Amino acid sequence: MATHELINTIWHNVLGTVAPVLTIASGDVVTTETLDARGFDKNGVQRARGPNPMNGPIFVKGAEPGDALRVDILRMDPIRSSGWTISSLAANVIDPEAARDLPVRDKVTWRIDLESRTVMLEEPPPGLERFILPVEPMIGCFGVAPSMGQAFSTATSAENGGNMDYRGFRPGATVWFPVATEGALFFAGDCHAAQGDGEIVGTGIETCFEVELRLTVEKNRRLVWPRGENETHIFSMGNARPLDQALQHATTDMLNWLTSDYGLSAEAASHLMGQVVRYHVGNVFDPAYTMVCLIEKRWLTKPASAG
Repeated sequence: MATHELINTIWHNVLGTVAPVLTIASGDVVTTETLDARGFDKNGVQRARGPNPMNGPIFVKGAEPGDALRVDILRMDPIRSSGWTISSLAANVIDPEAARDLPVRDKVTWRIDLESRTVMLEEPPPGLERFILPVEPMIGCFGVAPSMGQAFSTATSAENGGNMDYRGFRPGATVWFPVATEGALFFAGDCHAAQGDGEIVGTGIETCFEVELRLTVEKNRRLVWPRGENETHIFSMGNARPLDQALQHATTDMLNWLTSDYGLSAEAASHLMGQVVRYHVGNVFDPAYTMVCLIEKRWLTKPASAG
């Protein structure tokens, strides 16, 4: 296993079949510094345009269509003492009548204490003078190139991943993406210092991070949607609009996962899911919404594939 430092000079606003900037072996570790969602670096210099400029792509040797790319999020350290959000809820997440009375959607600044790893508004409105949050790093946008030479905007998401904005994509989590092209062509960026479920103002606290990831090819693991796990749960992603379609994709993938890897019949999986499934909302702002279907590991036996 080798460790690589990826220093980007070109960023992409798509996840697609473009020339790789780094080639690694399966199981190697990559560290890289990300830009914020509008393309500003850790020094406040604009290096690329938004939305969500991506580092990469990284070509992983041995990855072929029909495989899965395993991404272990090892570490995320904030490297800028400021972040930003938007000052108003998105109009599509509240009743239309209430949307008329929303405040102007201005960009506002948050102060990030890199030592204490806390974040607070630079000019808090009345009532939020003592509103201090812990830094809870997450990757907003990452994934692999889609099939057939397509390129998907970093403003949205699909089967290959993309701008899912799920709080669970944090250090300690593992995520799998379906490989659709040689080398997988992995991209990552758009990291947040904190964010509520759904990204309902249209942003998290957008800033820059040093990210450390391990990329591993799992041969002949045919996936349709991204999947993940953390210390306590496994979870399936669904990306689509309307929201019920995203939920259907995530639920179907979880059903398939339980029957293929955990050896459950469809009936057994249905009983289990019907009583212990939980859903998280990843994103309800972007062109494609993201729903997450989760099951606690305590309800599961060891996957058959684990031996």
